[in-house]
Amino acid sequence: MADVTTWEKELAKLEAKETKALQGGGEAALQKLRDKGCLTARERIGYLLDQGSFVELNLLAEHQCRDFGMDKKRFPGDGVVTGYGTIEGRKVFIFSEDTTVLGGSTGKVHGAKIHYLLRMARENMAPVICLNASAGARIQEGMDNVYGITGVFHENILNSGIVPQLAAIMGDCTGGAAYSAALCDFIVQVEKTSHMFITGPAVIKEVTGEEVSFEDLGGARTHSTKSGVVHLAARDDKDCLDRIRGLLEFLPQNNREKPLRKPTADPWNRETPELTDIVPIQMSKSYDMKQVIAAIVDEKDFFEIHPGFARNLIVGFARMAGSAVGIVANNPRVQGGCIDIDASDKAARFIRTCDAFNIPLVSLVDVPGFLPGVLQERGGIIRHGAKMLYAWTEATVPKISCILRKMYGGAIPAMGVHQIGFDQVFAWPSAEMQMVGAEPSVKILYRQEIEQAEDPAGYVEKKIEEYRELYLTPYHSASRSVIDAVIHPKDTRKRIISALAMLEEKAEPARPFRKHGNIPL
Repeated sequence: MADVTTWEKELAKLEAKETKALQGGGEAALQKLRDKGCLTARERIGYLLDQGSFVELNLLAEHQCRDFGMDKKRFPGDGVVTGYGTIEGRKVFIFSEDTTVLGGSTGKVHGAKIHYLLRMARENMAPVICLNASAGARIQEGMDNVYGITGVFHENILNSGIVPQLAAIMGDCTGGAAYSAALCDFIVQVEKTSHMFITGPAVIKEVTGEEVSFEDLGGARTHSTKSGVVHLAARDDKDCLDRIRGLLEFLPQNNREKPLRKPTADPWNRETPELTDIVPIQMSKSYDMKQVIAAIVDEKDFFEIHPGFARNLIVGFARMAGSAVGIVANNPRVQGGCIDIDASDKAARFIRTCDAFNIPLVSLVDVPGFLPGVLQERGGIIRHGAKMLYAWTEATVPKISCILRKMYGGAIPAMGVHQIGFDQVFAWPSAEMQMVGAEPSVKILYRQEIEQAEDPAGYVEKKIEEYRELYLTPYHSASRSVIDAVIHPKDTRKRIISALAMLEEKAEPARPFRKHGNIPL
């Protein structure tokens, strides 16, 4: 029999298969997603990446399950779009789960596509963006989905600290699917149209009797303000993807590179006289630390991370003289700026992320200490606070701290001094630094004298004033080289930038060999 195969037939067959794959779960399902105010899986990629840059991988992959009627449900692509492209000309790898195909559930092939993508990102040393919208493990595939979903976690972990991993929660992300996002460096979640949890409301009610809505259990507000799982909440899909772009601007391609410098018209030696108007010299008065940050960074531009969680401590990215820096700052407006359990975790995670990707750290200090209380002690404030100490010591990037008003007790190493590994430590003339404040110190040191004094109250007041003059002043710390300089507030920006420039090629001596440390998790 003659060969009747023609190029026209073969190319038509390819086009038909590609067309079917591009349709996902069908036009009706895609339109239903749009009607909810969401972008489709492919539209999300198209919005985020540079126009025309996306190259898809494994377009025609299909699940191999034959049980539970799955042999009649064939979807090329298997519910996840994977590939690579560019953002502002920078190479990135990306996957976008498609809820119109089997709920975006993860089976063996679906998972294998993501494994391959994550591995490609690591081997090519480029960031990976994970657009998550998955119902979790595909139960029809039985233990095959263990390969699919658990292998994703494995690759996420191998990528950690090597290439940036940015996750977006853009639909319901449940069960094991939530852990892949949790293993990434940053998570952005869309408000109202997305939810993330391990066990849903129905299961919780069945097991514990508790009734809770999807939104209260796993919505963006819950995770960005209470659980701390989510770093940023977004209004809608486009805002979410814009925030991913914004984060990527501060991150390098991988752990061997530094973030790109960004030209700025803001002079590096610009003075900041407004800081004495922003920060009251009286220790009891509050102020907005974000105004301080805006005053010293380039063009007042600060990209805050975790803005709604543990608000007593502020972390985020900015640029100084065009270079990316990570900011860690106490917030006197919330709990007086005390460090508690959540603030410790928030800071330690951010410090380690900056260190992993060669981003210098600047600490702005105004802290009365760790938050006292029975709940904090029983909750493990010692263990959680130790994470900050560990993170600072482990970090090898340039580290600079500036003490604005006060720095007491265990918060001294938690916010940055030479003895915890800081390179430069500055203090304003108003700064107070001591393990214990003046009044408690005097009452301990002069207990007998106070008891024997004719005027105990007057004696205490006199000794407090002496103690302040001798020990709380920054000049006491400067005389012992605890700090490098007492600086005028107007010089804060240029002194920090000068120190960063001096430390740009910082190289620490090799540390003793160890497989890894044992951070107090």
